[in-house]
This record gives sequence, structure tokens and C-alpha cells, in this order.
Amino acid sequence: MQKLMLIIPTLDRSGAEKQLTMLAKGLPRDQFDVSVCCLTRGGPYSEELSAAGIPVTVIGKQLKIDPAAYWRLKKHIQEVKPDIVHTWLFAANSYGRKAAQAAGVRHILCGERCVDPWKITHEHFIDQYLDRFTDKILVNSSGIVDFYVKKGRDKNKFVVIPNGIDLIDGSPQISKEELWNQLRLPSNAKMMLSVGRLWPQKRMKDLIWATEILKRIRDDAFLVIVGDGPQRERLVRYTQQVTIDDKVRIAGPRDDVADLMRHATLFMLASGYEGQSNALMEAMSIGLPVAVSDIPGNRDLVTHDENGYLVGLGQRTEYSRFANFLLEDEALRNRFSEAARKTIGEQFSVQQMIDRHAALYQSLS
Repeated sequence: MQKLMLIIPTLDRSGAEKQLTMLAKGLPRDQFDVSVCCLTRGGPYSEELSAAGIPVTVIGKQLKIDPAAYWRLKKHIQEVKPDIVHTWLFAANSYGRKAAQAAGVRHILCGERCVDPWKITHEHFIDQYLDRFTDKILVNSSGIVDFYVKKGRDKNKFVVIPNGIDLIDGSPQISKEELWNQLRLPSNAKMMLSVGRLWPQKRMKDLIWATEILKRIRDDAFLVIVGDGPQRERLVRYTQQVTIDDKVRIAGPRDDVADLMRHATLFMLASGYEGQSNALMEAMSIGLPVAVSDIPGNRDLVTHDENGYLVGLGQRTEYSRFANFLLEDEALRNRFSEAARKTIGEQFSVQQMIDRHAALYQSLS
């Protein structure tokens, strides 16, 4: 049996954290002794892991440069004595890999979950330096490989393991009438749904502009944006400034996103960059037709005009055009719905994600 330690900054309710939780819970117990270490703090997934019998330790890093947290992490690794340390996201990749190397861990894996244009020179240097102690770099999209190889990292160290999600069936827990009342939508409204953190990467303004164009040709198209982040108030003001606030609802964070997807007519994602969007995968697993930005990550999931639409980055008029096709044509929506669910079921199941990780871990022994 291999001892595996997964290290991640937090267990907040977000994409990488969700994938880690599903992986930790799903790995065969007779093959892997799994523990989770949070560098900064725990989060909503801590309870889920603990309930599954997986120990969760919080190191309590408080500063960007925190030597005390590094020493606590190194000591914890020495006490657990894992055979494999697998780190997730930049802070954990930095502190976790160095601490694991200093503690004498035999096998170290690094997880890059997104294209990261925010990284500056010294952060890329840290990545490349620590790659020398790293067996493999795990990513969820071929686009991430391309991005980091251009930054000077060794292409041979990358392994692509897509995110996992199971097909979502069943009826919504909330009626359409009740949800429409909550969102202040008229009875004839068709919901165009977008889900994501409200910050520049997601380019929510592109979708607001597309809705403004649609407003001129139809009265039933309403954009509902679910999520929170530093741009929330700015986006609210923006909808007022361009007089589109009557057609846009910024709903904030919600725990019933799957129910919203079941009642929506289509899903839109305008991100400038992604690793592999969990929200997009969830929409496709439910069978919600999608129109998303034509970027690496999204292209791994969507084939244009087969199981969704790919839209040129920043092409606001194209979002409105493709959205109008989907709002207008039920047969087209049904075709995309069936094809999207087939894509997820055949290529991106949770079990496939777990099996691919398990095979990689076993190959290191």
C-alpha cells in the first residue's frame, strides 16, 4: 500500500478543490493510504473528506512568504512519511514540493490546474527550479501543457488527466415558477446562464454586451450570472450604465447551480483562459446546450457545431448570434444536449479521472 499526501492551499468550494476531494474519496483503500494537507486553511470540503475517513491537516500559512509555515509543513511530512506527495496550485506547488524534497519523499508530483498568465518572472523561475525534484506535472488540459512549455518547462514531465464529472440526472429540487420568482424573471423568460468567479478572466462583460444586442431582436432573452468575486459591484454598475439591467440578473453565489442549469435554456462561458471549466462540464453533463469561448481547455470539451458552439475570444456579436440560434431552435438544443452528455459520459467520468491518477501513482512504485 502506498502512502499518498495531497497538498492544496485551501478546501474552498472551487474546481481544483472539488477534483481533489473526489479523487481522495475514490482511490482504492486497499492500494492507497490517503491524507490531505491544507497549506492555508480548510473549507467546505474538509467535512466531506473527514466523513470519508480521510485525515485533513491545516498548516495555517498566513503570509505570502511564511518560513514558519514551511517548517510546520516539512515537519508534518516527516511525521506522515508519505511515499508520494502530490501538490495542487501554485502556493502548494511551491511550499509543498520544496518541503517534500527536504523531507526525503521518494516521489513528488505537481498539479497545474489552469493557464496562469498572472505569473511573473520569479514565479516561473520557482516552477522551473522545483521541477528538478518533480517526477511528473499533472494538468487537466492540453492547453496548459502548451502554455508552460512556452515558459521553458520540460514537455516530457507533463501528464494530462482531464477533470472528472458524472452525468447528472433527476429532477430539479425547485420549480421553475419559484426560481423565476427568486430571479425576478417574467414568465416568458428564457435563461442564458453563466457561472464563474466574477473577475477579469471570466470576461462577463462580453456576455452582458451580447445580451444587449439580443435585447434589440427579442424580449425573452435574460442573462443570469451566478458567482461572486471582486468585480461583482462593478458588473452591477456596468449593467446600469449600458441600460441592460432589465435583462441581466447577477445572482451572486448559489448552492443550487445544478437546478438552475436544469431550468436554463443555454449556458455561456466567455473566459479568456481556463484549465478545464468545472461549470462547463457540469452544464454538459446535465445536457444544457453551450456557447463558450474558443480557448484551450474549452476545446478539449466542445467540438464546434457538434456538441456546442465555440466563439472567438471577445466576439460579442458572435455570442449573441449563437445564443439566438439556440434560443430559437429546440431541435438544435436537443442535438447539442445529447451530444454533450455523450462526450462527458464517454471521456470525462469521475471514475476515469480516479483510475488515471491511480495508474500514474502505481507506476511510480
